[in-house]
Amino acid sequence: MSEEALPEDDRARAAEYVLGLMSKDEAAAFAERVQRDADLATLVARWQEDFATMADETVEAVQPPVRVRRKIEARLFDETKTPRWLIPGITGLLAGVLALVLLFVPVGTGVLPPVDPVYHADLAGEDGTIILAAGYDDTTGELYVIPSLAPQEGTAHELWLIEGDNPPVSLGLLPETDPARLLLSPDVAQSLEGGVLAVSVEPPTGSPTGAPTGPVIASGEIVTL
Repeated sequence: MSEEALPEDDRARAAEYVLGLMSKDEAAAFAERVQRDADLATLVARWQEDFATMADETVEAVQPPVRVRRKIEARLFDETKTPRWLIPGITGLLAGVLALVLLFVPVGTGVLPPVDPVYHADLAGEDGTIILAAGYDDTTGELYVIPSLAPQEGTAHELWLIEGDNPPVSLGLLPETDPARLLLSPDVAQSLEGGVLAVSVEPPTGSPTGAPTGPVIASGEIVTL
């Protein structure tokens, strides 16, 4: 029996087999048939060649949204039962601190924390005191910040994003001690993962140079939740 004489169902099943659409048991059973049937084996080989040509054209890589990646990781590694910031070795104590801080909002501010922040950072001074807690809300594209140290009179606190060896990028002036949301551009938001947030002391109108000019009083790594 030639390849063309194979039942139409087998032709479709061969394509499913090559694409990995069968269950584990179905694939094992079909593989046994392929071993015994030369025509079926030829059909499988042809499907493999046809599908392989689809990858000849260069396709630009696209970074998946963080929320999509997190859902995939949760399904693969079954981390949905335990919050990621409580998994040993991933984020540490400061991550847990922010997770708790984001649950509480000072009454009357009208600024609500993200329900499910994708990133967070705890910015601490040299003595370890947390000066700022931040959580990124990818639903709105805003960085939720909770300052705990007001700037001295005649100064302002400015927030910076540092990505690798790139120059710091200003995320704006911080409020004195009230929670706030800072809108981030998509390009800046993509740079959050693996970056560092820092707070510098600047003139009331912010840095005049586009880079930190005063002392950096706090910094902290951005962690993926």
